[in-house]
Amino acid sequence: MNDVERVTHAAQLRGSLRVPGDKSTSHRAIMLSALAGGESSITGLSPGEDVAATSTVVELLGATRRDSDGVVYITGPEDGLRPSEQELDCGNSGTSMRLLCGLVASIPGRHQLVGDASLSRRPMDRVAIPLGLMGVDLQGHGITSTAPLTITSPLKLQALDYHVPVASAQVKSAILLAALFANGETRVREDVRTRRTTEDMLQSAGVDVRSDDVGDGRVVTLRPARPTRHNWHVPGDPSQAAFFAVLGAIHPDATLEVLSVEASIERVGFVGVLERMGADVRLDERDTFHVLHSRSSSLVGTEIHAHDVPSLDEVPVLTVAACAANGVSAFRSMGELRHKESDRFAGSMALAMSLGCRVWSDGDDFFVEGLGSAERFLAFNFHGGLDHRMVMAGAVAGCAGNGATIEGAATVASSYPHFFRDLVLLQ
Repeated sequence: MNDVERVTHAAQLRGSLRVPGDKSTSHRAIMLSALAGGESSITGLSPGEDVAATSTVVELLGATRRDSDGVVYITGPEDGLRPSEQELDCGNSGTSMRLLCGLVASIPGRHQLVGDASLSRRPMDRVAIPLGLMGVDLQGHGITSTAPLTITSPLKLQALDYHVPVASAQVKSAILLAALFANGETRVREDVRTRRTTEDMLQSAGVDVRSDDVGDGRVVTLRPARPTRHNWHVPGDPSQAAFFAVLGAIHPDATLEVLSVEASIERVGFVGVLERMGADVRLDERDTFHVLHSRSSSLVGTEIHAHDVPSLDEVPVLTVAACAANGVSAFRSMGELRHKESDRFAGSMALAMSLGCRVWSDGDDFFVEGLGSAERFLAFNFHGGLDHRMVMAGAVAGCAGNGATIEGAATVASSYPHFFRDLVLLQ
């Protein structure tokens, strides 16, 4: 894959596509299959490097993998996973590292988790603190416990009642994975509801887990149990679909649809944001999953709060939508963007400025004064900062606008290896 991609304006965009399998579901399907005794199957597994890193780690811990006719089979050892003498390399995947902290916490012994330069700058204290309360010794670097991590797990974990201070499905999931082997019932409390992927999949794997909505938040209660083997099907990734939703809405002549998208309410907040902006975008239920439709639209600025898109993964491409809108869009409480694969707070603002927009910030808020049409975007050069979401957002802007040269493009392999191919096939 080229590390520099030149994206040209497409006169017309038409067609249907399938985005890769949902990363969140893929990571968890591999981990739960490895924890179970016996063979589980996974169809639709994400082909990205992030999910491949998780698969490699569970194999080092004693699980086995085989691939046959597009189906991945993971077999967990009957006597359970065991520590590895090798480092557990999570690559660029924050989801892998945070969730694996919870998984290895349940395996007595010593574990070492490492990542690339980008991942080694991301804070892991948010999982180190609750796991420490469960009896795990997690040692990282500095006050935010960055990788490499050394984790020493006890013979038995303590059950926990924990309030997550910053909304994070990854932190919640790490606690729940560890709690599978704790000495009693564990509760996780969140003030803002995050994706239920882990809870729903644990239930499918035979674990007694209850989820109760409380105001804007949720309380999740889990009783310890070993997951049972399961046949998993991974739907299309809604965070990837968001890029095509924005592309269809801001392009001057586009009719697009993304097939088989996972559409739980915490995952598709970007659809509501685009609707508020005036986009002709909708989700239609078809069979078990959903089809996302997007057509050319005239957009207006809106206010976008962090709780609209709890993972914040869609913010870079929603920034591109704001650039094509009339008026000012306000992005509120976006400080967490600074702790992603790159500083997406600064990166989103830089992308908007590259397109010719006026941009400013105030604390954890930033503001974009749109140009009223993607046809007014400047042709631009942009460095994705080793961040797949920034690269893809830049490509959407270039395709809808007047072209772009994007450096660091190869990083899309972490989640969507065929992104640029799919972009061309729609033209």
